[in-house]
Amino acid sequence: MPLHHAVLALLTRRPNHGYELKARFEEAVGPQWGGLNIGHLYQILERLVRDGYVSRSQVTQTDRPDKNLYTLTEAGEAELRSWATTAWVRVGGFRDELFLKLLGAVALGPQALATLIESQRQTYLSELGGLAQQRRAHADEPLVAVLIDAAIAHTKADLGLLDSAAQHLGPLATAQSAQAPERSPSRVRGYADEAPRGRAG
Repeated sequence: MPLHHAVLALLTRRPNHGYELKARFEEAVGPQWGGLNIGHLYQILERLVRDGYVSRSQVTQTDRPDKNLYTLTEAGEAELRSWATTAWVRVGGFRDELFLKLLGAVALGPQALATLIESQRQTYLSELGGLAQQRRAHADEPLVAVLIDAAIAHTKADLGLLDSAAQHLGPLATAQSAQAPERSPSRVRGYADEAPRGRAG
């Protein structure tokens, strides 16, 4: 539960209320991660309180409703230390829509595959340009800079993957195209003519 642990990390400095945590999280990780939904954040805080990792107290305010203040407990610090000092292991595989697009393009033949690869290449190059701008803008924010560097490295690796896809999948696309049954206009009309009879029967 990485977001739960990120909240624990933010609470190591000082107690915070929900909206402060949201702002601090988004400032810490920057634009590459994206915003944190406040409703989801409060669900996380509820679970952390329930598990004993965070305590909650109410702060009275004279000009507005009372607010909840969340404080890291000793158990929470121990949990954070255990999580933050052990290696991350990928458990979900490498799910990426690009691989499904490659499946579709290969099925359609070499021209479709080449079109996809070139379109994807231009998209990655555009992403790299945007990331380089973000990197310059966040040069003084070490954690954000590391996250952007990771995004740049991933995108460069994805560009390399496109070369591999062209090399390995090109022959497969050509072979599948050669084996595909012809879809002549007469066959298409034949299927269309048969459909109403099937429904009537």
